Amino acid sequence: MNSFLLLLTITFTTLANFSSASPRILALVKTNPIILKYHKGALLKGNITINLIWYGKFTPPQRSIIIDFIQSLNHQVAPLPSVSSWWRTTANYVGGPRTLTLGKQILDHNYSLGKSLKETHIAALASKLGVGPTINFINFVLTDADVAVEDFCMNRCGTHGYTRGKERNSAYAWVGNSGRQCPGQCAWPFAKPIVGPQTTPLVAPNGDVGVDGMVINLATVLAGTVTNPFDGGYFQGPATAPLEAVTACTGIFGSGAFPGYPGKVLVDKASGASYNARGVDGRKYLLPAMWDPKTTTCKPLL
Repeated sequence: MNSFLLLLTITFTTLANFSSASPRILALVKTNPIILKYHKGALLKGNITINLIWYGKFTPPQRSIIIDFIQSLNHQVAPLPSVSSWWRTTANYVGGPRTLTLGKQILDHNYSLGKSLKETHIAALASKLGVGPTINFINFVLTDADVAVEDFCMNRCGTHGYTRGKERNSAYAWVGNSGRQCPGQCAWPFAKPIVGPQTTPLVAPNGDVGVDGMVINLATVLAGTVTNPFDGGYFQGPATAPLEAVTACTGIFGSGAFPGYPGKVLVDKASGASYNARGVDGRKYLLPAMWDPKTTTCKPLL
């Protein structure tokens, strides 16, 4: 099981500890380089289908924000910087270009498994979407703001894993809406963090802190799923708690980022919203940096 671990708390705590140190001491601190090793396992590549299960009472506008994001991943028309240019970094991983297609959707407005879910419930919900003829699909569970998920807001904002089958493994993933439960953990930088510098939050580009935060986490988990779907792909550290394509770059949204500061981003003059990627139908999103195998660095869009 691979999880999108929440590293912001560690990052901000580290900054707080450094704040009383002298500049000379800080200058001597060196960070280890980020190198995601490829462990020779199967990856998701080529044409990949994303199936969605909406668990809870997501509104049509909320669903459209996420659906438009998924459709933007392959949309080549949007002006740069674009969602598709962000996704193209995955082509630098073994397997080459990856094209994503939106597949089946299930609306579970009635909370079929209740409002308090464990990991086994996530896997069970994902299984409702079925399996495909190949391994190239991801069953994605999205939980609404009133749904509590095991370890949500404690050490993860989303996760991905897989189930074993007789003929093939099946990848699944989950991301929750943190708007009511922990926006300071899972929707930063659109909310003040629970620890660290209490800077003014950025304005969410689609006007929904919880769902715009979900997009950041969905992007994070999606990149991790295609590049490390079955624990044998790209990661650094132990397989049980790996740093993956985006979690290796946590907190970086633009150039010049440092703990508590997301980096250089664009600001919409009309709404004041912050973003770094354009998508379909004029949508704007804020996407995290992704580790680039070609440069072995975290690559933000700006």
